[in-house]
Amino acid sequence: MQFSANLNVMMKTARTAGRSLLKDFTEVENLQVSSKGPGDFVSKADHRAEEIIREALMTARPTYGFLGEEGKEIDGEDPTRRWVVDPLDGTTNFLHGLPHWAVSIALEHKGQIVAGVIYDPVKDELFHAEKGAGAWMNQSRIRVSGRSRMIECIFATGLPFGGRSDLPATLKDLGRLLPAVAGVRRFGSAALDLAYVAAGRYDGFWERRLNAWDMAAGLVIAKEAGAFVEPLNPEGDILADGEVICANEPIFPQFAKVIRGA
Repeated sequence: MQFSANLNVMMKTARTAGRSLLKDFTEVENLQVSSKGPGDFVSKADHRAEEIIREALMTARPTYGFLGEEGKEIDGEDPTRRWVVDPLDGTTNFLHGLPHWAVSIALEHKGQIVAGVIYDPVKDELFHAEKGAGAWMNQSRIRVSGRSRMIECIFATGLPFGGRSDLPATLKDLGRLLPAVAGVRRFGSAALDLAYVAAGRYDGFWERRLNAWDMAAGLVIAKEAGAFVEPLNPEGDILADGEVICANEPIFPQFAKVIRGA
């Protein structure tokens, strides 16, 4: 399968940043025993990965804009194209030595996400998609699951932490959903949650209070794998509102009805 020049740049960059992070990840367990803790080390690893990504992408496409989690937004000479990057999605997992985190890189064109790459270095799984060209994991085409009964389905979400204001709404979601499904998972990486929906590992995903870089790449990957993807508020905007719900086609109406409390 031949991929575009932009997607090839994105995949190569994600792998390079992932190797840097994986090297740092091997040190985290040793840092757990220090009195200072690994927080400062992980922050440096995060920033270093974003620097690697920014340098590679801006060298390859110097006129594009750049929006990353860790640095100041860069306006490009080309106002229609922008990279949207999370160098380390799943920072808390990384901090605790949990092997579930990823590099996320998306390309936005005229306000639409047109390409996305999510790389899990621990498992060496690279999820990628371009608008209109399908979704892939490494060299294999991926599709959403074909399950059509809620009681057979597993869903993913994020659980609010630190007293966030969306905790009551999420607890209500779980109260409605849990009795009707096979399970709900909280693995700590929205990017990988969306990629796993695309690969059929989860049947659906929803979450509030996300940033654009958390989900930009995952949105196009999930859509290209056949997922229905909508804002939680049907009249809303996913990236602007930071809220998303997605699932395979047979499940989506039932799932959305439960989560939206209709």
